[in-house]
This record gives sequence, structure tokens and C-alpha cells, in this order.
Amino acid sequence: MATLIDGKKIAKKIEEETAARIVALKNKGVSPKLAVILVGEDKPSQTYVRRKQEAALRVGLDFILLNLPANISMPELIDKMENLQHTENLSGLIIQLPLPEQLYNAEVLNTIRPEIDVDCLTNTNAGRLVMKTNYLVPPTPGAVITILKDLKTDLTGKDVVIVGAGALVGKPMAIMLLNEHCTVTVCNSATKNIKEKCLGADIIISGVGKKDLIRGDMVRDNAIVIDTGFSFEKGKMHGDVNLEELKQKKVFVTPTPGGVGPITVALLLQNTVTCAERNLKI
Repeated sequence: MATLIDGKKIAKKIEEETAARIVALKNKGVSPKLAVILVGEDKPSQTYVRRKQEAALRVGLDFILLNLPANISMPELIDKMENLQHTENLSGLIIQLPLPEQLYNAEVLNTIRPEIDVDCLTNTNAGRLVMKTNYLVPPTPGAVITILKDLKTDLTGKDVVIVGAGALVGKPMAIMLLNEHCTVTVCNSATKNIKEKCLGADIIISGVGKKDLIRGDMVRDNAIVIDTGFSFEKGKMHGDVNLEELKQKKVFVTPTPGGVGPITVALLLQNTVTCAERNLKI
């Protein structure tokens, strides 16, 4: 039978450590703040932002939410972002993805100053990740590494298949795993024989956002399966993994919800505090 990985338990420990660091900062007169920009009225995005706000309040982190209309122009959005970055004690700024298609580009993402880019989406922080000079960790790939280390997995030499090559998960995940001396295969929409590749993997990480993409017959016994994908059907959240099929196998697997998500949020808050501590030393 499968072993379900409890992301909430791991996240709670990270939150407790982060809360203690926030107390130390406040004792030095700094009240770190996280700002989130939400463009449009996408329901899943609203849910994720609310979870970030609730987690921020739990650890004592100040939280700012800026709601903007979906039809905002790019110059207007960039102006709003630049103005927000003058907020006192602002330690982290994210723009909630996905953005309306006309706004999702490097110019918008790179408007965020690298020293408060807690999602690690700017060119500067992506480059630091490649060169192993980063002090921030992309939250979702970081959550995957956190899970693997919590399982006491020796990553050296492990065969890892990443399904999905996006900028939020797949690409940074591949870099981080290469830095851990894994052998990494990244599958995209043009990849052939994904099932065969998955069956050869010690670790499978999926981040596509397609229900039932990873089935039981694609996973060998003793594998670790980490599901970072999500989609909604009739108001219910689903991951990429068919959990019911994997429950019959001898594997470790993250559920959705309750797996990667809580850890991702916890690491976002941790990044915000790291930025506050670094900015204090400047």
C-alpha cells in the first residue's frame, strides 16, 4: 500500500521556524511585509492568495493584497508594481500567476526587484539558481526538495523524471535536481513514451495541471511520486496523479490537496523573511 506524504505536517515545522525569525526581526524594529498582486478574478488564484494571506497571519507576517482588473494595461501594471515596491519594510513581492495572456512576459516579471522576488521568477534569480549562488529557493521546486529530504532520500545518482517543463516548476526543478547530482529527464508536450520513462524513474515529479495524467501503471514499486500539478473540475481540486490507482502500489506519493501546496506557501513566507534579514544587513 502507498504511503501518503503529509505536506501540512512539514509546512507546520517551517512556519514555526519562520515565526521565530519574524519575532527576532520585530525585536530589531523591522516588521517584514509580503505583498501580492492579483490581476483579474480567477477563482483558483483567489483561493491561493487567501491561503497565502492566512499563512502570513499565522506566522506574524504583514500582508498586502493589491487587486487589479483583468483589462489593466501593461504600462499601468508596471507602474502599480513599481509604486508598491516603495512600501516601507516590504520584504517580498509576488504577482499571482497565471496572468492574463497579454501581461505574462519577462518585462512584467522583471519589474520586481530581485532582492524581494520571493517567487524567484526574475532573470537575476533564475540565473543565480543555475550558478548555485542563490539565497532564495523557488517555492514549489523547493517544496519538492524539502519532501525528498524529509524522506531522507539520498538524491545522488537518482533517476528523476519531471513531467512538465514550465517556468514555475519544471525548469527550476530540473536545475535544482541537477545541482543535487540527480540524472534528470524532463518531459514536455512533444515527449514520446512518457510511460516508459516514468517506469524507469526512482522519482516522478508532475507539474502539468491535467487530471489523471500519472496513472498506476506508469509507476514502479518503491518510487516516490510528487504531484505539483492542479486543476479544477466542478469546483474540486485535482492533482496530476490518479491517487486511487497509486494507493494500491508500494510507493510514496503526495496527495492533492495537502501535499506540496502547504509547503510551497511556507517556503514563500520563509523567502520573505530571508529577504528581510538580508535587507537589514545592507
